Amino acid sequence: MSFDGIMTRAVIHECEQHLLNGRVTKIKQPYKMDLLLTIRANRKNHQLLISANPSFSRMNLTNASFDNPPEPPMFCMLLRKHIEGGFIREIKQDGMERIVTLVIEGKNEIGDVSIKYLIIEIMGKHSNVLLVDKETNQILDSMKHLPPSVNRHRTILPGREYVGPPQQHKANPLEVDKEDVLRKLDTNQGKIDRQLVQAFTGLSPQTTKEIVHRAGLGSAENIAASFLEIMNDVKEHSYYPQIAATNDKEFYSVIELTHIKGRAKKFDSVSELLDRFHSGKAERDRVKQQAHDLERLLRNEWQKNKKKIKKLEKTVQQAEKAHEAQKFGELLTANLHLIKGGEKEIEVIDYYDENGGTIMIPLDPEKTPSENAQSFFRKYNKAKTSLEMGKEQIRQTEEEMTYLEQLIQQLESASPSDIDEIREELSEQGYVKKRPGKGRKKNKPVKPVLEKYVSSDGTEILVGKNNKQNEYLTNRVAHKEDTWLHTKDIPGSHVVIRGESFSEQTLLEAANIAAYYSKAKDSASVPVDYTKIKHVRKPNGAKPGFVTYEQQSTVFVTPDEDLVLKLRASRN
Repeated sequence: MSFDGIMTRAVIHECEQHLLNGRVTKIKQPYKMDLLLTIRANRKNHQLLISANPSFSRMNLTNASFDNPPEPPMFCMLLRKHIEGGFIREIKQDGMERIVTLVIEGKNEIGDVSIKYLIIEIMGKHSNVLLVDKETNQILDSMKHLPPSVNRHRTILPGREYVGPPQQHKANPLEVDKEDVLRKLDTNQGKIDRQLVQAFTGLSPQTTKEIVHRAGLGSAENIAASFLEIMNDVKEHSYYPQIAATNDKEFYSVIELTHIKGRAKKFDSVSELLDRFHSGKAERDRVKQQAHDLERLLRNEWQKNKKKIKKLEKTVQQAEKAHEAQKFGELLTANLHLIKGGEKEIEVIDYYDENGGTIMIPLDPEKTPSENAQSFFRKYNKAKTSLEMGKEQIRQTEEEMTYLEQLIQQLESASPSDIDEIREELSEQGYVKKRPGKGRKKNKPVKPVLEKYVSSDGTEILVGKNNKQNEYLTNRVAHKEDTWLHTKDIPGSHVVIRGESFSEQTLLEAANIAAYYSKAKDSASVPVDYTKIKHVRKPNGAKPGFVTYEQQSTVFVTPDEDLVLKLRASRN
């Protein structure tokens, strides 16, 4: 993983600069595996995010905002009891391991000084956060419990003695010289990068590949020199926070990644790098867990409608051939005097043929000539009705597919708090059953919460990320002279620029937001329509979020995630 011992050291160095001797004023646990500590230090509030998420475990300062659950989890309540109001006196790293200890000084019930350790183990799926009493070395509680039945060597339960993860007996890369490095290498065994991972603590495969790459195709001497050069930068806290990206993957590091050929972006701080890299990723993971049933339902419904259209198109094609039945009926009517009765077919002059040819018309021998003609007319009328109904059903099915595509797109950009609104809408539309209540009295309907942005010239921009928010924004919140934006013929969000006076730059920034929250998020030169709110209408009986508009103009933008995040941060 990218969050190795070097990244841990860089984060601790940054936290020491901002948090040492700061007071823990608030503790939140917005999600099961995430903690958010607000720390007052140097006359400023700082937020420290600690995550034991199996896929996104990390620790960093953050400016992101998180919803607080209605009821705090037990672990959060225990942390509030023991360390809220305490001071962070020390931030320690266990060698070059991904284990961080916050030494927090507070007061116990009788006013005596009490030291607690908040131990953060950043180890992928084994990540954990533990509160340990310094005097007794007992675990007060932890984010994850590990009973003896799972691990006899290391039991993690309240009241048990804290035992760290098993030692790997690797060398500390910051405490070795050239000879030490050379002794660990065997150039005849190949895979030097793996040898470095196995020999030194805190190094990820990504870091060791960079060491080998910088050494080129040279000898072990060159590898040792490359190793010591990078470790010296780490020792001196000389970091290069960056995200390097190829076409299909992103990598982050505090070491310049010259071995990755692709795009690279440098950041001013380690925490800014981690915030940017993980922005949306952990949230998307939570949304997938919460909404996997909805996404599966929507995609299945879309596929059903696709098959339905194919069947309807066949019906329409068959119905379009029904003009032949009308033709037969009219020719029979004109030639009734030629039919004696009992014939299975009759040949008549085709008056519709420019060359004056003849045509064979099949007959039912048990029917009179007039009944045969009427049978063709009934067949024609039935096909005509079927044609009209088929075309109308195709139109309705296509509209439903567009609606489903819109909901799928909204799920892809939804936050965990948006899922309930989308689920409620699907219940109202009859796609899912309404979840049974818990016996509580129904609360007053809650107004949808809109995303707010501030453009570079200070203009407020509002965004609806699902249909309930879109309708609330467009029909209730926006003023008739506000400017409304939406991607042209592409499922996406409603975006509104508040006020009548704004710059061209604000228009382009709002269009960028509209393109970013659309199905064309990863496309270039996305068309975005804009018009006044007074020109936007919702047709009677239309699906939620569907509107028509007129007097629009169009701009073309390429979605820029960095710009959207910058404008979102500006709202604070």
